[in-house]
Amino acid sequence: MKILVTAKRVEDPESKIKVKPDGSGIVLEGLKYKINPFDEIAVEEALRLITKHGGEVVVVSIGGKEVQEQLRHALAMGAHKAVWVNHPGPIDPMGVAGLLQKVVEREKPELVILGKQAIDDDQNQVGQYLAEWLGWSQATFASKVESFESEAEKNKVPALTLGADLESVRVMREVDGGLSTLECALPAVVTTDLRLNQPRYASLPGIMKAKQKPIEELTPQGLGVEVAPKLNVVKMSAPPARKAGIKVKDVAELVAKLRSEAKVI
Repeated sequence: MKILVTAKRVEDPESKIKVKPDGSGIVLEGLKYKINPFDEIAVEEALRLITKHGGEVVVVSIGGKEVQEQLRHALAMGAHKAVWVNHPGPIDPMGVAGLLQKVVEREKPELVILGKQAIDDDQNQVGQYLAEWLGWSQATFASKVESFESEAEKNKVPALTLGADLESVRVMREVDGGLSTLECALPAVVTTDLRLNQPRYASLPGIMKAKQKPIEELTPQGLGVEVAPKLNVVKMSAPPARKAGIKVKDVAELVAKLRSEAKVI
């Protein structure tokens, strides 16, 4: 089978993010970048499924030439093929989903796995748009959860499993009321949560092989997709500074302040 996954380039959360004085965006100088953690989990899950069932993993990224770094990272993990949609300009979730839809129609995978959201904008929309426009089944927030973990360890299978006939996908999800299990007919779109798996480190042989693997370049124009953003960022601002705390000399003073000032007791 063929599985298509995404690899978005995002700012490393360990970098110090600063908002530009005019509020038009963030200061990009000096920032480090990495593959979106949720997408990295998607790559790992695809590789585990391919190991079990056989097939091919295709990784896709949208952006300028710099996103090839994230594509190489996924290839070094074990992905077989990379597709780069060359679009260095701004793009919103609907534009991303539109481009992915065309890539899916070209590649014809049985399963698409992508991160539930990107950590730079946290919008959590692309997977849902993509499934709707493709007319496919979808299961969001695939998560490795405690009630399934022991069974998964016992049977040596991941929390996201394919039916024996490879016609369905079963996904364990965390929801507000507890746990949910969905079984979706293939083809399907699955979005990953943080607890689904622990991504592997790329091995040195994998890194060397990734350098030789080709990256197919596509463009929005070639795919026939209009990517002008329908959502525009008007202004960014840093969160307000937190007030400094105060010291109290004893428990009695703490209780008094909680009662009279904070009014929480």
